[in-house]
Amino acid sequence: MSRIRGAAVACAVALCAAPLTASPAASAQPSSPSGLPGEVAADVRLKLERDGVLSVTETITVPEGRTARRSVPLRIAVGDDRDRVFEVRSPAVSGRGSATASPDELVVALEAGTATVTYQVVGAVAKIGDALELRWQPAGGWDTAIDSVEVSVITPDAAKSVNCLAGPPGTNKPCTTADLGDGRGVRATEIGLAAGERVDVAVGLQDGAAPPNARVEEVSWLAAAFALTPATGAGLAALVVLLLGGAVLLWSLRGRDARAVAGDVVPVNVLVTDPSGRVAFASPDGVLPGQVGTVVDEHVDVVDVTATIVDLAVRNYLWVEEVGELDWRFVRRNPADDSLSAYERAVYDALLPPGADAVLLSELRGRRVDLSRVRDALYADVVAKNWFARRPDAERSLWWWVGVALACLGAALTALLVAVRGPALFGLVVAVAGAALALGARWMPARTKRGSALLEHVRGLRGYLHAATPEDIPEGDREMVFSRSLPYAVVLGQTDRWLAAFASARPGLYWYGEAERTGDLGRFARRFPTFLGAVGGMLAQAGHLRSLRD
Repeated sequence: MSRIRGAAVACAVALCAAPLTASPAASAQPSSPSGLPGEVAADVRLKLERDGVLSVTETITVPEGRTARRSVPLRIAVGDDRDRVFEVRSPAVSGRGSATASPDELVVALEAGTATVTYQVVGAVAKIGDALELRWQPAGGWDTAIDSVEVSVITPDAAKSVNCLAGPPGTNKPCTTADLGDGRGVRATEIGLAAGERVDVAVGLQDGAAPPNARVEEVSWLAAAFALTPATGAGLAALVVLLLGGAVLLWSLRGRDARAVAGDVVPVNVLVTDPSGRVAFASPDGVLPGQVGTVVDEHVDVVDVTATIVDLAVRNYLWVEEVGELDWRFVRRNPADDSLSAYERAVYDALLPPGADAVLLSELRGRRVDLSRVRDALYADVVAKNWFARRPDAERSLWWWVGVALACLGAALTALLVAVRGPALFGLVVAVAGAALALGARWMPARTKRGSALLEHVRGLRGYLHAATPEDIPEGDREMVFSRSLPYAVVLGQTDRWLAAFASARPGLYWYGEAERTGDLGRFARRFPTFLGAVGGMLAQAGHLRSLRD
């Protein structure tokens, strides 16, 4: 809402209340404004009707190659909590241009040439003390300099006084000329009006000249505090630029990752043949199952640790056996050695602390395993591999706290500005920026170029898990290939497909008790999802890890 305070309020114009009589000045048609070629000139004629409505005719000349736009506020502050409200009716333009009126402002936009703007104003006559005043801005608010302005006011009877000010809002500088003329009207001129400056004319009239129709509205101090001002508008614009800049940056980083994931499957050679002719599984670049899950979604999840436990069994550090229908035992096969990464050793120690050679899954559930070391070690591992520049969880936390702090600062600033009746919308802008930053923190930890390259290999690995069949692998190598691939199928959501593909095969499993004895992968395929669910439930109960993947 456009607002002008204090001395910026337009001066009052008062007119006589005697019956309106025709005069040459009143009946003459508007003439083109005087002025030299290349100058912007305005001839403004005001006529107060008997019912208190002010008729306005503005004739504006705009030189070729130029345009002019005028904005006139229709709500003017007359106190801390009161507005003087004007109403503009029937705005029209004869010539090249347009005129529109809203409850808050009158806007006139003109192109080159001479145009006549007409409209009516309701609310221009006010009773102030014992006198009547007619107040209006006959010129001003233009976005271009006006080289000359001529103003005439037609009144029913002789005016009592005239006061004309010209210049920026709040000025006390008088117009170049202002007089009562021949007693039947008021004339004023101003030479040289800069862009944004205005002419305010105040004419005092005798009692009864016209019915007072000024309207004053109470304004909520809270609404005033949140009014749109140039300062808060600039703040909103800065916020939009900031958010767009952040969005572009994230788009460039995330777009690289999206292209890596959504592009064509990159062929990866995960089945390799050794010199003896045996076929084995080899993950791309030696990436481990837990690392795969963390790089893909930037979180250490329950499924990442579950896949790591399966991988430890497959690599002969653990042996898994069924105990009844809903319990399993983990047995130590080989001690942790230097072949294990720091996070794998943390998983191993969480399951089987030093001195323990076997443990039931139900016992682990009862003692609430501490997985904080696992989480920290796995985040540190993906940074050490240069897949992330910083720990993803620390990066998210940093930007979340920065956003929360900024939002709290904005809220406090808003409350302070409301208390002092300042531009509280500016504080609200800061609070919104902080909230946006806090909400966007989850997307902040973008991968490095090396991390994005790994995504391409992971996509190729997923393609292998989705398409491979037992017939692609020599019978003697199926047990090892199936087992080494299984942890990656777990972490990439391909477990059901991988189990279904090999359910009819009977290679046996060297690391899972029941399958080792029976060689029945069909039964294993039915029981293994239950095992994964039980392990995942135990890990989720322990805390420290995200239970669901985005």
